[in-house]
Amino acid sequence: MSLRHAILGLLDLQPMTGYDLKKTFDSTAGHFWAADRSQIYRTLGVLRAEGLVEEEVIHQRSRPDRHEYRLTEAGSAELDGWLRSPAPTEPPREAFLARIYFAGRTDDPQLVRALVEERRAMVKERLSELRAIEAPTSALPERLRALTLRNGIAHLETELTWLDELEEVL
Repeated sequence: MSLRHAILGLLDLQPMTGYDLKKTFDSTAGHFWAADRSQIYRTLGVLRAEGLVEEEVIHQRSRPDRHEYRLTEAGSAELDGWLRSPAPTEPPREAFLARIYFAGRTDDPQLVRALVEERRAMVKERLSELRAIEAPTSALPERLRALTLRNGIAHLETELTWLDELEEVL
């Protein structure tokens, strides 16, 4: 998946500013895609130059102007084409697993325990964040989004179980 398609998908839900997109990524799609603010604004500039989104400047009296982006017909067609294309296989990259894989070279179980404790804390925090997200499930699009959230939760729950197994071998 590319950031451009994630942004097009979110803008398909409703017009948003770059700031709104960042908040939406963090609160609804962060369990499967992350982006920092500079990546979002850079990608919005490219999408605008390609005619896939349009920008409306909304003047505000006591605040900076609001730059709101929305899909164009071409952007909608790009999103549809991406949805209908074969999903590429994306190779996994997980720095934590790489550390565990090579940690045996130190012959230091305390190092592994420290890595596991750090990871467990991160997983529990993220799990708490995901569980706090309310996911309406009335219409099909909402149910599908709720199921991606459930996938993120299931992965984190499974990782906690795996971390228990890892500690048992120490």
